[in-house]
Amino acid sequence: MTPSAPAPSPDDLAALRRRYHHERERRVRPDDTGQYRTTDAEFGYYAADPYVGERTERAPLHDTVDVAVVGGGFGGILAGAHLRDQNVERVRIIDTAGDFGGTWYWNRYPGIHCDIESHVYLPLLDETGYVPEWKYSPGEEIRRHAIRIAERYDLYADALFSTTVTDLTWDDDIEHWLVTTDRGDVFAARYVITATGTLTEPKLPGIPGIQDFRGHTFHTSRWDYGYTGGTPDGGMTGLRDKRVGVVGTGATGVQVVPMLAADTAHLYVFQRTPSTVDVRANRRTTAGDVGANRVGWARQRRDNFLRIVSGETAEEDLVADGWTASAGLLEKLLPSFRRRGDRETFEAAYEVADAVKMNTIRDRVRQTVTDPETAEKLAPWYRYACKRPTFSDNYYPAFNRSNVTLVDTADSHGIERVTENGVVVDGIEYPLDCLVFATGFSVGISGIRSGKLPVRGRGGTLLLDAWDRHGVRTLHGFTSNGFPNLIHMGPQQNASSVNFTHILDEQACHAAALIAAAEAAHALVEPSRAAEDAWLEILAQDAPDHEWFHAECTPGYYNREGRGRTSGAGAYPHGAYAFHELLRHWRTESIDEALRAGNSPGKPAPRTNLVTH
Repeated sequence: MTPSAPAPSPDDLAALRRRYHHERERRVRPDDTGQYRTTDAEFGYYAADPYVGERTERAPLHDTVDVAVVGGGFGGILAGAHLRDQNVERVRIIDTAGDFGGTWYWNRYPGIHCDIESHVYLPLLDETGYVPEWKYSPGEEIRRHAIRIAERYDLYADALFSTTVTDLTWDDDIEHWLVTTDRGDVFAARYVITATGTLTEPKLPGIPGIQDFRGHTFHTSRWDYGYTGGTPDGGMTGLRDKRVGVVGTGATGVQVVPMLAADTAHLYVFQRTPSTVDVRANRRTTAGDVGANRVGWARQRRDNFLRIVSGETAEEDLVADGWTASAGLLEKLLPSFRRRGDRETFEAAYEVADAVKMNTIRDRVRQTVTDPETAEKLAPWYRYACKRPTFSDNYYPAFNRSNVTLVDTADSHGIERVTENGVVVDGIEYPLDCLVFATGFSVGISGIRSGKLPVRGRGGTLLLDAWDRHGVRTLHGFTSNGFPNLIHMGPQQNASSVNFTHILDEQACHAAALIAAAEAAHALVEPSRAAEDAWLEILAQDAPDHEWFHAECTPGYYNREGRGRTSGAGAYPHGAYAFHELLRHWRTESIDEALRAGNSPGKPAPRTNLVTH
């Protein structure tokens, strides 16, 4: 591993601030988030499912289920598993994809691995008895585990794949949701859980002329192995005589570039902003390595990881990787880290620690990449928490190959245009046979938030309209007044962490508990306006002031491409570990109270509200 750089002097820190500002200004674009376009209309083929072939026709469904779950990624799968634990029979999971897996169904590009240790990332390991084979699982192992959970909890029974939910409407007369899909289905569900994820809609850069390119092109989330040949492990023989360009150097680009470098005649990597690329040190693991002989080993390891990356204290670091080693620097990413001491002292120490870490990463680049000019272009000049860190042992060495060219686009604020034959940067055209977009997803933009999935509550009120007028209003991020028996899973107004499957597991547990309690109490799951107000006040009271930090960051999705990251009632301010404890306490107090009311003589009809305070 690269040794840590020495602590910087005050003059060094001042010079770093100036350099960071200079590098930021080189990359800021006036169109900020408008520089991207969705895979709709003329670009819809970028989102087509390459794994199912021709869609199998079926008769539309017009039946009734207990719970409809929108989304078949880990959020939906975990919701289904916990509902089964609560003895819910008719659980219907609906997904546009051809099978379970969510992001891991779509992302099958060469080199794909998880950047969180698999023994804490893969959920329900204790329950399924599975021990991951690698410290950082390849994508196929993760996808297979998603299927393992679905099979273990019989989630295929009512599942609908290659199906998109197009409308959710609450029917007050029957107290059910009417679920409409693009396959002609119109069925009723007593409850709906939305688990549409944060990485669902692939995005493309809005480069002029992108539609004119005559070569082959695709998005990494729909990798075209029919064209490239090979598998996620490499062997792309279809590219051996091809000039290939990759747009995007985030987590996906960092993984796919070494694989393409090994298999293409020539690879051009178009970079606007370099990622931080730290040591991965992936390796095979055994059950003994992770203590899998103990009951509850996976939960203990997962909780330990969450404590450390949330700023809580832990007697031992069970995972001991790049995330936990740099946990203190995550304070600006997550409103979770326990700040100790006065703010001025904390920020001064934080800046020094940040500079040491970033200098270490820049030293790693210079020590690995032999060409000084290329190494300088690959060096990340911003603070650690400005972009999600990446990890690879193969990315930097790929640029030592004679068939790999790094094209830095910072001074032109990105690629200028695409022609019939290639890509133009700074007036130079790079001829290409194939152009690959490693540009990721529209983070946090689900069907509901994008407007593609209209949700109509009481009186036909559209959820998105209500949130646009009054701001997002929920209790704990799960439920909203006027939208009974609708439970959201995702990052809004609750807590988040770098290990999002842990977050989803806790959310799924809470959602299933709400539904079980509502059934027992003959109640609707719906908060009062007062309950929403109280929750919004809690979120706002101790909301961290990180806006200034992200306003100074290089453009990226964390700061809305340079516009800044707003403070306020966006997430629980005391971290995921504390939030999960809050939910457990709330379930004990509030649900028990509702159950007592629901089981009392003279139980009211129609249903009362389970969540009213």
